[in-house]
Amino acid sequence: MILLYNPPSSAQRKPILPCSLLALGALLEGRHDYAIVDANLLGLPALPGDTVELLDRRIRQTDAAILAVTVMPGPQLQDAVPVCTELKRRHPKLTIIWGGYFPSQHSQTVLKSDFVDYVLRGHSERAFVALLDALADGATKQQIREIRGVCDRDDAGQPQDGGMPALPKPAELPAWPHHRVNIADYLRPTFLGSRTIGHHSSYGCPFFCGFCAVVNMVNGAWVPDEADRVAATVRMLVEQHGANAIEFYDNNFFVSEKRVRHFAEQITDLNISWWGEGRIDTMWKFSDETWQAMADSGLRMVFLGAESGSDETLARMNKGGKQTVAQTLQMAEKMGHYGIVPEYSFVLGNPPNPEADVQSTMAFVRKVKEVNPDTEVILYMYTPVPLDGTLFEDAKQSGFAFPETLDGWVSDDWQNFAQRRSTGLPWLGYPVQQRLQDFERVLNAYHPTSTLTHLTPIRRKVLRAVSAWRYRSGFHRWPFELRALHKVLRYRRPETSGF
Repeated sequence: MILLYNPPSSAQRKPILPCSLLALGALLEGRHDYAIVDANLLGLPALPGDTVELLDRRIRQTDAAILAVTVMPGPQLQDAVPVCTELKRRHPKLTIIWGGYFPSQHSQTVLKSDFVDYVLRGHSERAFVALLDALADGATKQQIREIRGVCDRDDAGQPQDGGMPALPKPAELPAWPHHRVNIADYLRPTFLGSRTIGHHSSYGCPFFCGFCAVVNMVNGAWVPDEADRVAATVRMLVEQHGANAIEFYDNNFFVSEKRVRHFAEQITDLNISWWGEGRIDTMWKFSDETWQAMADSGLRMVFLGAESGSDETLARMNKGGKQTVAQTLQMAEKMGHYGIVPEYSFVLGNPPNPEADVQSTMAFVRKVKEVNPDTEVILYMYTPVPLDGTLFEDAKQSGFAFPETLDGWVSDDWQNFAQRRSTGLPWLGYPVQQRLQDFERVLNAYHPTSTLTHLTPIRRKVLRAVSAWRYRSGFHRWPFELRALHKVLRYRRPETSGF
């Protein structure tokens, strides 16, 4: 028996469909016996000790020999370290395998621990099955190391890098085994609809943004599932399980205009809402007919990396020459015409001059709101990823370095870093961060997000009235009255608060 474990993905333990584990399960069907264990379904309060006991019972009940864990930085890592440490102590013969974004980026750090036996880098569905087959056949360590994407330790205990595997083609993979989970557990209310669920329809992204962890996992590759099959999956979720909204977790759903338009035309009759992530300079080239098809199909919001209010900074991010600040403003206006909300993210505090970067982007955000007041704005502090390029090199020159142990990564400071709330970045002083937080608090009060459905029109008017003088005057310091108001109205999304 193989247990596929999904640690809590957020402090709120929102039940989000474990897409990566379903993708693994699709290849295990008929070959290996497995079960999916999702800590997000435990509810609150829940601590690592709760999942230890849950997994310990499952291991004993099923005589499981392998525990495979998907690990993102942040809450998942914070849970996975103590849980796996204790399970290895209780079950020394248990083989523990980590995959996901964190071990893909930091495989050697993971393998310095004594409780993880193997790391899978990148999109390793096929490598995972090959590893399971090799272990079942009693393969030697050398034979296992020939599987691209599998990392382990040598005879001296030193971590070995198995490289990144080639991206699998979703169109050639089996359909996800949705029957392995209770879909009703993952239908949740969001601003999109009362019964929202997630799906993942492509791997990778063809771009090389200098702050993105996806880049060194896929090296510019993008492989999609076929539009007809994606539409069929959405139809199944709607007609068989009652979903009325879909969130696509693809790194870039909108790479191919032809695919997007065909998909949109296939689901128009379902009367649902949907959301995905795209890129401004790509979608700017879409025809009016495609935009209308997307709107007619229920596309309600698109997450887009606006990133900066400076063309120079965009160039340093490896976006310049392809995306411009003028284009960002034009896109906000265009999307307003079709009734689709632009959800713009900005990465602020970039080296070498973080204070100037914050100031210029705050001014630009105000321009975006003038063009389209409905634009959602998400502000992130720049956090380095292990990627060759100007931004990361600047960060290292400022004294930045990643922790070398998992204990370091699960410390409070590095948990804040993983969630883009770090106050210890060497090139970024606290006053700059405080200035940004104050601006965000005023911005979100004057333009309260449409994703918070509990904010009635009257509450929105109250927020706007109280914050109007600050927003219009540009005086954001010491917004004590807005802090107090937030305790009553909760007008800021938890995932952006404090950034």
